[in-house]
Amino acid sequence: MVRRLRPVERDFTETAPVRLVFARAVTSSPEAVYRALAEDVEGWPEWFSAVSSAHPSDDGSGRRIRLRGGTRFEETILAAEPHEVYAYRVDVTNAPGVRALVEEWRLTPDGPSGTRVQWTVAADGTAAFRLMTKVSRAGLGRTFRDAVRKLDRRIGSPHAR
Repeated sequence: MVRRLRPVERDFTETAPVRLVFARAVTSSPEAVYRALAEDVEGWPEWFSAVSSAHPSDDGSGRRIRLRGGTRFEETILAAEPHEVYAYRVDVTNAPGVRALVEEWRLTPDGPSGTRVQWTVAADGTAAFRLMTKVSRAGLGRTFRDAVRKLDRRIGSPHAR
């Protein structure tokens, strides 16, 4: 069943009942990482293994994402600050139990040419959804680390740190 979620804003990343934050340093520049995140939406499946398809929508102000396993998201981009932040809110999904969801990718320079990539997943939902999201922390962390490593390789760096 497809359902519309609560329309939260970017500050939800600070106040959500469930907040998962992951970070990793890569050798690629903030500019290159930002381009891959925000400007090459259709390239996400090549480096983020959980994503099976990704397409910009609404003249670039949104995204349509499909995950492996069939979960679908229609998203609104909340922040696209070049080389610093890319954030989006899920507006419509077929995922059970979720009521609100925002993801934020924050980029900060790391060393002379690298980037610290921080991914925050902010969510609210039923008690069962909140529990499953918290229990999934380790798996999401591995998925994030693998994705960022592949992204770093994809955009031209020999390896992620």
